[in-house]
Amino acid sequence: MKTFTKSALFLLWLIPMSFFAQSTIRGTVTDAGSGQPVPGANIIVKGTTIGTATDFDGAYTLSNVNNGDIVVFSYVGFIPQEVTFTGQEIIDVTLQEDAAELEQVVLIGYGSSRKKELTGSVSLVTSEDFNTGNNVTAENLFVGRVAGVNINTNGGPAGNSQIRIRGGASLNASNDALIVIDGLPINDPGDEDNGSRSVLSSINPNDIESFSILKDASAAAIYGNRGANGVIIITTKKGKKNLRINLDTQTSITTANRTVDVFSADEYRALIAERFPDRVGDLGNANTDWQDEIYRDAFSSLHNLSISGSLLDVLPTRISVGRADQEGLRKTSKFERTNTSLSLNPRLFNNHLKIDVNANLNFEKNRFAEGVEKDAITFDPTQPVFDPTSPYGGFFEYLNNDGFAQANVQRNPVAKLLQTRNIANVRRYFGNVKFDYQLHFLPDLRAVLNLGMDTSETKRFEERSTESANTFRSEFGEFNGFKSDTDFTSENKLLDAYLVYNKKIGGLDIETTAGYSYQKFEIEEFKTEDQRDPNRLPERNIEPDVVLLAYFARANLKLSDKYFLTGSIRRDGTSRFSEDNRWGYFPAASFGWQISEENFLKNSSTLSNLRLRLGYGITGQQDIDQAYAYIERYRGSNPNTQYILNGQVINIVQAQFRNEDIEWEKITEYNIGLDYGFLNDRISGSVDVFRKESDDLLSQAPVPDAVNFSNQGFQNIGKFVTEGIEFSINTNIIQNENVNWNLSYNATYINQEIEELAFGQDIIVGGIDGGTGNNIQIQRQGEAPFSFFTFAQVYDSNGRPIEGAYADLNGDGEVNNDDRYVAGKPAPDFTMGIQSNLNFYNFDFSFNLRASIGNDIYNNVASANAQTGNLFRNVFNNAPTSLLNSNFVSTPDVILSDFYVEDASFVRMENITLGYTLRDIMKGVSSLRLWTGVQNAFLISDYSGLDPEIQNDGRDQSIFPRGRTFLFGINYKY
Repeated sequence: MKTFTKSALFLLWLIPMSFFAQSTIRGTVTDAGSGQPVPGANIIVKGTTIGTATDFDGAYTLSNVNNGDIVVFSYVGFIPQEVTFTGQEIIDVTLQEDAAELEQVVLIGYGSSRKKELTGSVSLVTSEDFNTGNNVTAENLFVGRVAGVNINTNGGPAGNSQIRIRGGASLNASNDALIVIDGLPINDPGDEDNGSRSVLSSINPNDIESFSILKDASAAAIYGNRGANGVIIITTKKGKKNLRINLDTQTSITTANRTVDVFSADEYRALIAERFPDRVGDLGNANTDWQDEIYRDAFSSLHNLSISGSLLDVLPTRISVGRADQEGLRKTSKFERTNTSLSLNPRLFNNHLKIDVNANLNFEKNRFAEGVEKDAITFDPTQPVFDPTSPYGGFFEYLNNDGFAQANVQRNPVAKLLQTRNIANVRRYFGNVKFDYQLHFLPDLRAVLNLGMDTSETKRFEERSTESANTFRSEFGEFNGFKSDTDFTSENKLLDAYLVYNKKIGGLDIETTAGYSYQKFEIEEFKTEDQRDPNRLPERNIEPDVVLLAYFARANLKLSDKYFLTGSIRRDGTSRFSEDNRWGYFPAASFGWQISEENFLKNSSTLSNLRLRLGYGITGQQDIDQAYAYIERYRGSNPNTQYILNGQVINIVQAQFRNEDIEWEKITEYNIGLDYGFLNDRISGSVDVFRKESDDLLSQAPVPDAVNFSNQGFQNIGKFVTEGIEFSINTNIIQNENVNWNLSYNATYINQEIEELAFGQDIIVGGIDGGTGNNIQIQRQGEAPFSFFTFAQVYDSNGRPIEGAYADLNGDGEVNNDDRYVAGKPAPDFTMGIQSNLNFYNFDFSFNLRASIGNDIYNNVASANAQTGNLFRNVFNNAPTSLLNSNFVSTPDVILSDFYVEDASFVRMENITLGYTLRDIMKGVSSLRLWTGVQNAFLISDYSGLDPEIQNDGRDQSIFPRGRTFLFGINYKY
């Protein structure tokens, strides 16, 4: 593949073994495509054992060469080249890529490896494999592509996707994968005022070359305290030798193809006439579909221009500019992004010093729209959107006898959207500069220094109209709107320094790496609070700096290209814990055996690859919300919690939760993998079996009264285990000059179970709407995390649920909380993905299908709203039509019934794309591709709600709809 030599700059498995002799030649071996050196290329005198290999700079020296000898230059993935020696001292060779044999290179953290030499569980997704479609954020490029990786996108513009690798590893600490961009680990500041849609929303997907996904601990342990949930290493595109210009443009329209099924105006009138006949006269005359009123057809466009080449033939350079404009389905919601990136890759001192500069400057503008779905679902459909007599901007609102907006009722959802401006402007610049120096006096040793920075600056403005009924302040006795400004800054600084030593001794290749890492995170926020409230004072919040230190070492051994052994250890320190618990050790070891290279299989015409992998490792977790829970901390009061004594304002200082014994969460993982290939890898794939044991779980847990300054806080409370199997297969069904058809499939089975909790006590979690203080989930020994904890509904002879009737499961003659049981779990048993890519002459057709099986969902939209008693409370309220399935009135504990726990299995067609490419149609145009497609084409599910795929641990609380997107695009290449 074309990206080999770019990645090979990080690869060093072989070194020169030349010795000076009377007849000696020297030179360099480079890649014809990029002009970059090819390290590890083999040079041998044909018919003899005399040979050597190129060093990291592609340089070589070969002795004992006689006139007339044929010197063969070869490397995996390139066409061998033969040169006859006739006395020349220097022979420089340029190798042409052989697409049929090219090996993929995978980044593995502080280094790289050829894919066939991996010992851990690592998946590579390159630009050739990326999903097509409306890919505004990076994670959309590989949704459904990788076994064991589940990506749950939401419906908002540039929405914050939830990425889970092998189900995550924690209960309440972060389950997000570590994301590393060109060697720079990035993070999400984790504050709603940062103004960005997500941690990846500022990155232009068009700049990405590949993803290396480190799934098991033996691969991720090199990142120690941050590798517990896997690592996603993003490599961006670099400059090539020849001038290349690429222009992509696409437009799309997204529609809200699914909304919650509620009663129409006429249906609602009939329902009220049946249930509340004395109230019919209070209904309005309008026919309003409130969900239709808050949503719109959203138009979007993406434009990307990139230019790459080599300045003055010595400086590989790539420059790109991208622009994204994406409207949200909610009226007023919008995402805008302007990306600029620069990549410079100079090579100095005869290629002994390599410098890689990656710089990104991105501007993001977001207009956030308030979540108004609950209001739209429940607002009276017989009332109009606008009322000319209304004092609240001409929007209909429920008024009391004094002419003011009535309290404790829902507000007009359209007014909420149109009378609010919530805008954030984000400027983010991130990048790094990497120096890789091969010592002149010791060519086997390289010194690497990587300096990185990720800085985000946000100015956020929020204003609600003075005519809005959505902000009430009793001290004024009226509605006076809202206005606030926020300045938010986050900074992430990185320093990595390490040495890499390579040596070849006979048939043994040795690579060792040892180094130091320093990373510091700083967050500062200034908020004016409500400028229209004279009693509100501005607040400045400076988060404690978080510093991560690490020392790491790794050794890779390769014997006879058949046996591979990798061992690593990392000593990590975090400022989140006390000195006694600050440091942790995270070792890993893995072994690989290329069975297909053994003599009994080497000449097989059927089996082209068979490789066994064994891995073990320990990773850590320290990413919790309470950054310094071990320190004695106090919080000052705000204007609502001050006392006035003798005319003096007394500020209250409150002690915060403290846990001096908090320490690392440790995840131990075992992995057994088998890679296979048949018919020269026309059929290939892998099978992995793994077990993760999460010990000393960091979780929010209750604290006994009077023993701390809060009733709950982060503690190390127990252990849970994740076991699973991953399977993937890739087939090139048709492969010829005019027709190529590739089909791939992956499936993952995961089972999670809590084995230990502190004192064996249950932890009730999962707050829900429809009451005060109700929770629907439980952490319990022997059960899956966040299991649904409900009463067992009793049904009549016709299969209709009986309101308030639940099974006495423990048989004590009464029904109480002791009869609640585990009714399901939100995590799926199986996830699957199918991808197809067909090229037929100039046509291309592709699709990506995903499935989730065995997961459950708690329908809180129905449980909180689909009750007859909710139809009239102070004012009329609409309801989901599922009310007719239960006819529940309003029993308080009805929301705890397992009637609302539903099967959430689904099949989703993620995207379908059809394109046509025109080639060499005119001078300056190497290709012009026209394409169209549809995203979220269809969904198959038995779930009665809007969408079974949600991020809220399986609790559906008025989910924002995923729209269906229709796309059209043009791609130009020079």
